[in-house]
Amino acid sequence: MGLLTTIEHAVKAPVWDCRMCGQCVLHATGMTCPMTCPKTLRNGPCGGVRPDGGCEVDPSMLCIWTKGYERSVNLPMPRVWREEFNHLRPPVDNQLMGTSSWANFVSKRDQQTPDGWARTTKAQTATAGVTH
Repeated sequence: MGLLTTIEHAVKAPVWDCRMCGQCVLHATGMTCPMTCPKTLRNGPCGGVRPDGGCEVDPSMLCIWTKGYERSVNLPMPRVWREEFNHLRPPVDNQLMGTSSWANFVSKRDQQTPDGWARTTKAQTATAGVTH
């Protein structure tokens, strides 16, 4: 682990239980790390959130998406971060696990599409499902 990665982990782990995925989305998830979800879901809760907001896998914990939503509404955060809560995020690139999301953000490594994943353009999205 390099110096920057060590510092990032020392800052983020105790406060947000950071799992060092290398593609941090704390700002878009109510300052709640989605990697702490037992299913590591990065785009919202599964269908098993209990009526009390608990996790179906670990009933002793609150669903991180319930927690994230509450934080996104109640914490003093920039409006743009609140608006990102419902945005779709690409799947985590496990090749970045254990690396510094700070360095990956600056280098744009966290925005690179892994082999086998294609980014969908607006034109592709608009024509999806249209048969010719």
